[in-house]
Amino acid sequence: MEFETIVGLEVHAELNTKTKIYCNCKNAFGLEVNTQICPICTGMPGTLPTLNEKVVEYAVKMGHATNCTINNVCKQDRKNYFYPDLPKAYQISQADIPLCEHGYVDIMLDGNEKRIGITRIHIEEDAGKMLHNDAFQGTLVDFNRCGVPLIEIVSEPDMRSSAEAKAYLDTLKSILQYIDISDCKMEQGSIRCDVNVSVRPKGSTEFGKRVEMKNVNSFSGAMRAIDYEANRQIEALSRGEEIYQETRRWDDQKGVNVVLRTKEDAQDYRYFPEPDLSTIYIPVEKVEELKKEIPELPNAKIKRYVKELGLSQTDAELIAENLPRVKLFDECIEISKNRVSPKVISNWVLGDVSKYMNETGRDIAETPLNASLLCRIVELIEKNEISNTSGKVIFEEIIAGNTDIDKIIEEKGLKQISDDSAIEKIVNDVLAVNQKSVEDYRGGKTNALGFLVGQCMKASKGQANPAKCKELVLKYLEQ
Repeated sequence: MEFETIVGLEVHAELNTKTKIYCNCKNAFGLEVNTQICPICTGMPGTLPTLNEKVVEYAVKMGHATNCTINNVCKQDRKNYFYPDLPKAYQISQADIPLCEHGYVDIMLDGNEKRIGITRIHIEEDAGKMLHNDAFQGTLVDFNRCGVPLIEIVSEPDMRSSAEAKAYLDTLKSILQYIDISDCKMEQGSIRCDVNVSVRPKGSTEFGKRVEMKNVNSFSGAMRAIDYEANRQIEALSRGEEIYQETRRWDDQKGVNVVLRTKEDAQDYRYFPEPDLSTIYIPVEKVEELKKEIPELPNAKIKRYVKELGLSQTDAELIAENLPRVKLFDECIEISKNRVSPKVISNWVLGDVSKYMNETGRDIAETPLNASLLCRIVELIEKNEISNTSGKVIFEEIIAGNTDIDKIIEEKGLKQISDDSAIEKIVNDVLAVNQKSVEDYRGGKTNALGFLVGQCMKASKGQANPAKCKELVLKYLEQ
């Protein structure tokens, strides 16, 4: 029997507000353990929370970016459960009336577009962090993360493979970064997801029993977890075994999951309206105002790059997935005003610029390079005033701090020789001392042409126009 995999994801994204969701404690990662806490976020008796308005605004912006309906009147609820990192023994979240619901995002996979439904986006507070270390016995708790604002983005079970799930996660991450509400640093836990997987016989319309895997903290880990769980369920069903609704823990190092507990239903959390917080009301005018702040989003940008600028799907996606690259590319396109092909600019952004960023881990904003300087390099190459090799030399000089391009060209002798008479003299001199290569070419060894052109470039110290060198060498050889 053939089976179909069904995947739904619950993505938790920490919001980059200055303070926590219900108190004035600093919202920052990596600070000394238990230094960013107060009676409110540690759940001391008699304290009262106050909702951070920015959290609501950020959630509404994400709702707009994912085509959701915004509920401008909603409430918050208590989700009750007992765990050592949850000092109040409940989490303030949203149950039946979330801020945003009934949305969707379009994902791109192998050149095909697919729509993934979004059930809801709601706000909630994060829990603390359990600390396990060989330096001490038992387990300690860091409460710094208690009260850090989260949005939870719950998808419909519309994904049918781990690859689709990865494309969906990449799309959400890009949107969060584009609208600047989360830094999405997975290594710091800023974005993580719970993975729901079930399988069913192909052609069936009934969903199978779903298994949830909690807090998977990398997209590649999510793919491995989905593939493992789908195969586990298929093998179990093939043996005639039953699948149970349960929560399992994914161990990415071992590549397996283990049972944690039987999966809870909503009633197990005993949701009830949060009595210490008022109803959330957002004026319709404010909802519309936040909508106007949404920039051009990744999918729209990719389509524009392909349709209007003529980039390949792959190049468009590589640029759009990285905000510093997007900023540099868009500014270059605006500055060049069709004087330079977008493809040429794309080659530089995805080539030398990306190579530098990857090798050093630095952002382009941390260097002297900007769109004006990059456009100047590209335009000089296009006008045959410098060679491509010289352009790379200038690029490295700018990164090192020397931004006077004219001075770099003069001091390093990078100006390209395009004068026919000057190049003709270089060609004649080179051919005169390489008669064997001349005879080799005329005898059918065509690779001798590359050698002779290379010798011309060497003789000119890289300044000769290579196209003209090749043209004149060929002209001589074919006489």
